[in-house]
Amino acid sequence: MKIAMLARNPTLYSHKRLKEAAEARGHELRIVNTLRCYMNIASRRPEIYYDGEKLTGFDAVIPRIGASVTFYGLAVLRQFEMMGVYPLNESVAIGRSRDKLRSMQLLARDGIGLPVTTFAHDPKQTEEVLKLAGGAPLVVKLLEGTQGLGVVLADTDRSAKSVIEAFRATGTNILIQEFIKEAGGTDIRALVIGGKVVAAMKRTGAEGEFRSNLHRGGSARVIKLTPEERSTAVRAAKCMGLAVCGVDMLRANHGAVVMEVNSSPGLEGVEKATGIDIAGKIIEHLEKAAKPHATRTKGKG
Repeated sequence: MKIAMLARNPTLYSHKRLKEAAEARGHELRIVNTLRCYMNIASRRPEIYYDGEKLTGFDAVIPRIGASVTFYGLAVLRQFEMMGVYPLNESVAIGRSRDKLRSMQLLARDGIGLPVTTFAHDPKQTEEVLKLAGGAPLVVKLLEGTQGLGVVLADTDRSAKSVIEAFRATGTNILIQEFIKEAGGTDIRALVIGGKVVAAMKRTGAEGEFRSNLHRGGSARVIKLTPEERSTAVRAAKCMGLAVCGVDMLRANHGAVVMEVNSSPGLEGVEKATGIDIAGKIIEHLEKAAKPHATRTKGKG
């Protein structure tokens, strides 16, 4: 296969591993800087150019689109889809997962366990929103935040109200969620590929840190999932429509609750914690699934 990978930094561990895995299995993988692509949106003749070269002949595309360039990255991915190139994850599915509010609404619709989550526009409704979420401690989360950035733990109703009002005064959209105290600063990342959990790790936050992101100094180790957690991860991936994703869960007293579904999960932490060749499994999935014009949404938004 000839594979394009939409990624801006070819030196990242995940991107190097995917390229190595593809080439080890006899495929050609070319890393294409997402922002240097440009498109000819012609009737029935969609085209993509890269540094003056017309991109043709690709069998599959692996989108590793950074959160800061989601809008443009999805436009490029849709163009690939309209050209009949098979995407590892479809543009519509990535768009769902990147919209924290929409993803929570879809997960709730499908009956998947979630922390109590509230959302409002008018700062005058702050007190009602705090009551709906069960009161402090609460997590206030920016809709556009990634890797633990834009996530604040408010210990009291007064501090929660201050944080919410400050964010709303700047026109920033936020979610308010219950704080799962019993999780103890740990969460679970389950890697789902092709409808199956292929690896799982438990992430623990740094000392005094309630966020468990590895980018923020957290640590990871292999973990055995319960049947409920495994089922929750698979259902969350299916709900988003993602073939490959990382499902982040907390162990609450009432069972597994999903915090986020990540369409471009990092491979370094989970490969080193579990010893599993995740990159190889992703390429193996592409080998089985990639067919011309097989995108379900065919580039439709």
